[in-house]
Amino acid sequence: MSLARRIVVVRRRTELDELLARHGTRGQAAFFLSSRGRSLDEVDERDRALRGALATVTAAIPADLRRADVERADLDRFLFARDDIVAVVGQDGLVANVAKYLDGQPVIGVNPEPARNPGVLVAHAPPAFEDVLRAVTEGKATDDSRTMVEASLDDGQTLVALNEIFVGHPSHQSARYRIQADGADERQSSSGLIVSTGTGATGWCRSIWQQSHSNLQLPEPPEARLIWFVREAWPSPSTGTSLVEGEFEGAQTLRLIAETDGLVAFGDGIESDHLTLSWGQQVTARLANRRLRLVRTA
Repeated sequence: MSLARRIVVVRRRTELDELLARHGTRGQAAFFLSSRGRSLDEVDERDRALRGALATVTAAIPADLRRADVERADLDRFLFARDDIVAVVGQDGLVANVAKYLDGQPVIGVNPEPARNPGVLVAHAPPAFEDVLRAVTEGKATDDSRTMVEASLDDGQTLVALNEIFVGHPSHQSARYRIQADGADERQSSSGLIVSTGTGATGWCRSIWQQSHSNLQLPEPPEARLIWFVREAWPSPSTGTSLVEGEFEGAQTLRLIAETDGLVAFGDGIESDHLTLSWGQQVTARLANRRLRLVRTA
């Protein structure tokens, strides 16, 4: 007899959770906030919004489905099943945090604070969750398929990301490497580089794109195309600045060969989950085979 399908509810700790863990009591947390010109009322309000949304989502899960709960900090230790349905309750960034651990599972993004969160990836209000979940279980939901980016080392280690992958020094100081792209090869010293998807093109990538006055067209979220930028390349007798931006698609790749020990590659801003490059080691960026299956409409 097969097990019932499982709903995995993903959340992150609220600011109130973190304040209480650090300061022990509400009174001490309130004193800490007041010393910085803030009030515990605001923190309480946001905590209530998330807990209310979680309660609404939980109440909407049918009794014949299994349920699991996981916090953001535990994602790297949680095993998702192929037929799981994932409910992400929180900010847009939490969807990016969980995407790298998925392989085709449908993701329903629930926005507990529409006045604060843009809702690009968490598109559904808590009361709508029940109808959206029903559409998913009945096979009637519409998916918004999103491109992801993959980085792989020459020793076989890999990671994937929804927004972008950064390669550089962990402290963002100067990194030395060789970059190979579009048939060209150049030795560089820079603050690192990012390789971005269309989803990431609305965030960090767009900021770099604007500051560099690039003529490249940013990709759209479902588009199977990646765009990359080098940050603050330094010209010198031994390092160049001619390969500072580009794009690739299909089977094309971007390769970086470390000429500094301890360079890292990480995705979506999660620096704790990274690949480490020793001198001479290569990292290759490409389109990931996996895509995020984001449930957009019922």
